[in-house]
Amino acid sequence: MDKSMLSDLDGLPEEDKMRMATMVDQLQIRDSLRMYNSLVERCFTDCVDTFRRKTLDKQEESCVKRCAEKFLKHSMRVGMRFAELNQGVATPD
Repeated sequence: MDKSMLSDLDGLPEEDKMRMATMVDQLQIRDSLRMYNSLVERCFTDCVDTFRRKTLDKQEESCVKRCAEKFLKHSMRVGMRFAELNQGVATPD
């Protein structure tokens, strides 16, 4: 967890700060896993048509790569936009 996030919690005891840091870390891991699972499910559903072989054919493989790249670029763009909006809302005390 980013230590600057804890700066707003200066009034809390160290034990509570550590609990908050652990909770935030767990939420970040959960969100990362959700994004990964969503990516896999979406790209597999969109790109894999048959189960003729153990491996993907060239068309399926290129579709999965394109799908994953689009998904990750979109997620990064949304994250950057969210960070920009979040910085605009933050006001110094």
